[in-house]
Parts: sequence; structure tokens; C-alpha cells
Amino acid sequence: MIFKNIGVFSGPDLEYINSTNLKISTKYFGNISNEILPEKEEPIIDCDGLIILPGFINAHTHIGDSIAKDINLDLTVNEKVNPIYGIKKHILNKSLPSHLASYMRNTCYSMIKKGITTFIDFREGGLEGIILLKQILKSVPINCIALGRIEYYQTDSQIQKNESISQEQDYELSIITKHADGLGISGANEYSDSILHYFSQTSKIRAIHSAETITSVEKSKKLTAKSEIMRALQLKPHFLIHMTYASKHDLRIARKYTDGIVVCPRSNATMAERVPDIYYMMKLGYDIAIGTDNVMINPPDMFREMDYLWKTTMAINRTKISPKHILKMATVNPGKILHINKGTIETGAIADCIFIKKHEIDLDPIHDPHASIVHRASESSIQAVMINGKIIYGKI
Repeated sequence: MIFKNIGVFSGPDLEYINSTNLKISTKYFGNISNEILPEKEEPIIDCDGLIILPGFINAHTHIGDSIAKDINLDLTVNEKVNPIYGIKKHILNKSLPSHLASYMRNTCYSMIKKGITTFIDFREGGLEGIILLKQILKSVPINCIALGRIEYYQTDSQIQKNESISQEQDYELSIITKHADGLGISGANEYSDSILHYFSQTSKIRAIHSAETITSVEKSKKLTAKSEIMRALQLKPHFLIHMTYASKHDLRIARKYTDGIVVCPRSNATMAERVPDIYYMMKLGYDIAIGTDNVMINPPDMFREMDYLWKTTMAINRTKISPKHILKMATVNPGKILHINKGTIETGAIADCIFIKKHEIDLDPIHDPHASIVHRASESSIQAVMINGKIIYGKI
């Protein structure tokens, strides 16, 4: 299949080409060139008036709480989502799996309509939670990287005594890592150093919430006399989530052990926390990705996330971060962090992409394509969404 006369955000640097031809073979991108010749009977589609950009990779979600949208907005982070006593845990425990599945499925379709082609979900509920998500994904054509966890959290006393994992919990961990794509740990304050180190020996993706709130930062110091981030690094994480209250010192140290940070600025703001220091993270050379976090707090909308991040960081730092860098955080960077063949439009990459209407009323005329996508585009700008080389929403 050849798309003619289409605008393309090309390659890992998202270079914008105003009009070219793009070939897709099976589920992979082929050549990008005005000189492409069609094979015999190969379909050619004139896409004049359209722009193609990589499909969004939503690098941090909790879609299990889709059933609890906007419940108790005035609660603190811990009161809402603490894995031990938060209202979210109570709601999930009391909800029927069929009800949870229905709303989780709706969220998956919502993400597709907004151009999200892959999402990374921190899945609660142990093995049952992973199985429920996998069942949903059989009927929804979206890519998901499901990170599981054991439903076991230590007391402060157990953490201070550095108690290790039990045989029963070890067995549960082995089953979960077999079915999930990796581990998504709630935080360092729920486990001893011994258990965090044990988790680090699993062979799949490892990620952990870290320094999300000032309360969690202070608790770690009080409980263990160690920085929360230093303790989180014992997991040997492929990436860290939030880092809202990470000090410059912690960020410099963590950079030696991991390349990736996933930030969720709208979630942090909604919870009355501050926005992470994106500018300093970039200065240190982190691969920064964006996630929309809990569906109970925010809709899974990467357009909103990019727009909010760009403007708030500019206001806080009085220094501009280019829209291109923000767009990379929603596409190229999470692909790099996860080492998956997605997030770019280049020969051999998996054909996950979004077709944007150039002349959509909020975009036209486009003078800076990267800025237009970051702070003007929305769901209404999308003509179609392709996943694995197939149009699964809209039409060309």
C-alpha cells in the first residue's frame, strides 16, 4: 500500500516532510520517498490534506479504575490511590469483574479514538487482574504492555527489619511474571530492601512509582534514613514513574542506573502536587515519556497531556522546551525506553500511526507542525488510526 502526497513526521527526530509518499508492507513502514514505484496491483491512496505521525504510546496508565471516574476529588493522593488503604482499592475489591471489564474496555476504545496505539498499564489485582486485562484485549485492537504486581505490601516494621519474601509470595510472583509483560511496583515504601532486590532479579520489564508526593519522600527518609529514589533504584528499573519531588541530586544519581522517566503532569496537578522538573531531566539526558495515569483522575488523552506539559514547564522554568521534544515524549521516547519497534515512522518500524487532517479548523493554517500537534490538535483532528498496518478507526 502506498500513501501519496502525505505529510510525514519522519524518523527518530520527527523531521517534518510536507508532502511525500509512504509505503506500508504488511504491518511495517517501508520507504518514504517521492520516487516510490508501486508493485503490481498495489493500492495507491492519495492523502493530500493529511499528515501522518507515529501512534501515541501512553507510557503510564491504570485503566482498572475506569469504573471510579471523579470519585472524591478532594481526597489526597494516598486517600485516593494508596495500594493498601486508598479508596481505589476498596472500589476495585467491591466491583464485579464484569463491571470492571466493561469500563476498562471503554477506556481502550477511548484511547484508540484519541490516537493512542500502545499503552503501558500498571495492573492491580494480582494474577486475576492480568488475566482480566488480557481477556479484554482479545476484543480490542490496541497494543498493551501489562505490568503486574503481587497483592502483598509490608508494614513499616517489616520494612525496617528488612524481611524477605515468603515462599507463598515468591510463587505468586513467578506466576504473575509468567503471564504479565513485567512488574509495575507501587512504590519503594511498600517493600523492604530485600524484596526490592529480589524483584530486580526478574527478567522482564521493571518499573516503579517514585517520589510522586512529598509525603512519600519524607516517609522513606523517616522509615529507612534513605532517599525514596535510592531505594527504588534497588529494583534496577527500566524506568521510573513520576519523579515529581526528585531532587537534582537524586536525578543525577538515578541517571547512572536508568535512562527512562515517565511523567504524568496532569495527574500530579490534579492531586495538588507539583509538576516534575522536566527541564533538568532533559539536561541530564533522560529519555522522558508521558503517561496519563489513573483514569479515575484524568481521561487518557495525550493531546491534553502534551499541551499541559508544554505550557506549564514554560511557565515554571521561564525556558521553552520545543514542541518537537514534547511530541517525542509521546512517541519516540517511550519506544526507546521499552526497546520496542514503535514510536517512529521509518523503514522497518511497526506501522502504528495517526492520520491528522491538515485543514481541520483548529490547525489550519499550519506554520509550525510540531507546535500544531502539541497544543492545537485534538481528537477531532484525527481522520484515522492505524495499528499493526491496519486502519482500526476512521477511514482514509
